[in-house]
Amino acid sequence: MNAGAYRSWVEVSRARLAENFRAVRELVGPAVEVAPVVKADAYGHGAVEVSRLLQSAGARWLAVSSVEEGIALRQAGIRTRILVMADFLPAEREALFEFDLTPAIHCLEDVVLLDRMAANKKRALVFHLKLDTGMGRLGTLAGPEEILPVLQGARWARFEGLMTHFASAAHYGSDQTERQMEAFDRVVAVLEGAGLRPSYQHLGSTIPVAYARREAWRNMVRPGQAIYGYVSPVRGSTRKPVLRVQPAMQWKATFLEVKDIPEGMLVGYGGMFRAPQAMRIGILAVGYADGFPHRLSNRGRVIVKGRYAPVVGAVSMDLTTVDITGIDRVQVGDYATLIGTEGGASIDAHEIARLAGTISYAVLCGISARVKRIYL
Repeated sequence: MNAGAYRSWVEVSRARLAENFRAVRELVGPAVEVAPVVKADAYGHGAVEVSRLLQSAGARWLAVSSVEEGIALRQAGIRTRILVMADFLPAEREALFEFDLTPAIHCLEDVVLLDRMAANKKRALVFHLKLDTGMGRLGTLAGPEEILPVLQGARWARFEGLMTHFASAAHYGSDQTERQMEAFDRVVAVLEGAGLRPSYQHLGSTIPVAYARREAWRNMVRPGQAIYGYVSPVRGSTRKPVLRVQPAMQWKATFLEVKDIPEGMLVGYGGMFRAPQAMRIGILAVGYADGFPHRLSNRGRVIVKGRYAPVVGAVSMDLTTVDITGIDRVQVGDYATLIGTEGGASIDAHEIARLAGTISYAVLCGISARVKRIYL
């Protein structure tokens, strides 16, 4: 990547994505299916390119949030099974058939409706049923005695999987995860007692995998953050993650201007930084419209030539100013690293999230479409 070729860009390592996927697959073992989550443009890494890579690495399933995301992957030539996890709009039901998408159904009425549609088309539609076991979000709250006759009555809508979503997987001081698994197992027991055994049972994403909460794996897991090289810390436990992954993305931005300013000069909107002495500053072609959080104003940092350079003044829509005093030979067209490692310095999405008062997921997903993606 030539310095100055783009205002701001991310470099995504294909090798690391593949290594992270393999690390998950090796940890859970051959009896557990791995369905990488590529929703939200693969957490900002680029859904089409990431999905192509994961498909070539052996992924048999991919998980998205919406029908629209699933269609985009099909139109890009992705052939894996695609699970649509976050429901679908009434107008999108036809697309489930047209693009061979597997819906997660969240209410029993939709099972009946889709069974009728499938019967009219004389074409089976495979689905996974999502239970709300305590998240209080998507998923049916119906008990097993209500669920069983609906599934038994479906002929063309074929029940393949049973799933739920953990609310507090990263909080080991809470018993919510155990209670959710108990609620899930009560439904499983009734269904299996009636001869309805789902081919797939899946409850967990990155945290239960990374911290070896094996009772939550069942025979499918849905890793998201881990595929991109991140595992969040947990609360209420001193345990360490057993999964080893590395960030697949580096984020960089080009210097548009480098200049010396006198002591006392104000920098940025609102004059929120005053130079305590004569300084050299660099203005980067990145701002909050690119996803660099405004809350990093006067508190964030970037890496320039292997050294940390603090953000000074307000992060604006398109520009960010950093203090490069004492960093030699910085010139227009050089770049700074916002996320990544350079020399002995390193910044990841966790650090940015802590400083910005958010979560690493939001940092990665917030990198906007105008930031160029480069695949290495």
